[in-house]
Amino acid sequence: MLPVVALVGRPNVGKSTLFNCLTKTRDALVADQPGLTRDRNYGYGKVGPCPYIVVDTGGLTGDEEGIETEMASQSLAAIDEADIIFFLVDARAGLIVGDHNIAKRLRATGKPLYLVVNKVDGMEINTALSDFYSLGFKDHYAIAASHRRGVRSMMDEVLPEAPEDTTTPAHDGGICISIVGRPNVGKSTLVNRILGEERVVVYDMPGTTRDSIKIPFERQGKKYTLIDTAGIRRKKNVSEMVEKFSIIKTLQAIEESQVAILVLDAHLGVTDQDANLLGNIIDSGRAIVIAVNKWDGISPEAREKIKADLGRKLAFINYAKFHFISALHGSGVGDLYKSVEKAYQSALSDLSTPRLTRLLEQAVEAHQPPMVRGHRIKLRYAHQGGKNPPIVVIHGNQTDSVPEAYKRYLVNFFRKATKIEGTPIRIEFKSSSNPFEGRKNKFATRQVEKRVKTKKFTPRK
Repeated sequence: MLPVVALVGRPNVGKSTLFNCLTKTRDALVADQPGLTRDRNYGYGKVGPCPYIVVDTGGLTGDEEGIETEMASQSLAAIDEADIIFFLVDARAGLIVGDHNIAKRLRATGKPLYLVVNKVDGMEINTALSDFYSLGFKDHYAIAASHRRGVRSMMDEVLPEAPEDTTTPAHDGGICISIVGRPNVGKSTLVNRILGEERVVVYDMPGTTRDSIKIPFERQGKKYTLIDTAGIRRKKNVSEMVEKFSIIKTLQAIEESQVAILVLDAHLGVTDQDANLLGNIIDSGRAIVIAVNKWDGISPEAREKIKADLGRKLAFINYAKFHFISALHGSGVGDLYKSVEKAYQSALSDLSTPRLTRLLEQAVEAHQPPMVRGHRIKLRYAHQGGKNPPIVVIHGNQTDSVPEAYKRYLVNFFRKATKIEGTPIRIEFKSSSNPFEGRKNKFATRQVEKRVKTKKFTPRK
């Protein structure tokens, strides 16, 4: 098995920066703000022949209160899983009381422990390390994670020799599912319910999740990857730079996933921001499942009203499956898998050219395209142009003039005939080009002479 390296320390000592350095990615959100990381974040890395798993954690202070208590529990879980612990400290801030408390807690684990003094760029090494000798660590390293200084040599010394058969596993996470929605609708609670453990921080405060956390898991022999994302508020309410970065990471998670689960709050119904999020998912072409959360405790009359409201406001996405769930109590959560599987299979459907052409002929026969400048639009044949989402390319004449209403008609016809659910279908048109357009007929010498002679003897009117 690959060694697991946990990055532990106070807030804002550079744990996420070192995580990105060790994994050679930008998966961890980095900003000059304490307490940015709140959940455990896993990644793969490799130094020379030695692969490893690295875990980024939230900051420990020793006097946690409120949400910091939940963050600390995530850090302690990472420590329990780790084979090697890197205790990060800040060379510029120097040694503080909190570092002594963390060091005492880490020593009690009995696991290989290394002191990593970060942010030594521009400092004399002995001066940077002098404050931390009182912690009593035998093994210590001075690095500058933002510039990758000293990181390679540290990993070469710390990692054990890799067995011959140890390789970094290829990424095969199965269906990638992003959980998206507004803040405080229960996304992280749903993730924990699906996984059956307290994997991400849940707290009664909007904006608890700030980073996009990837979590691979397996259910009944099938592999999945969940992405817990930060809630997206309306643009006018976003002022902090960190929140702007969180929104970017959420939109990237939607693009990376194959199926998006949009979580709505049953008590608030469909808001304008929910509709905007839904538009982002549709524009990205991702398959979608809608989960209406906090369904428990609502009276039967209120439920009927909510369903009617959803049907009216979300009529444009009637192909998506709706689930009414309670992430807190688990009711209805297991039914999400069936819809996710169906939406995923539909998004990757193989549609043959003969079948699509026959369906196009049937659609045109049932309802012909309109006339344009006295000529009927002709649609000749269709073929598949892509997957996730399914793309149908239709060839014909004057296709640039096909109205939007007729495009919607074709989408609904293809959807009903192919039984595709949970994913948008895109229609692309291509017009046949005239190979002789813009070319003039070149006359032969005999034709030119005959033309001149004809004009000479033809009386002018």
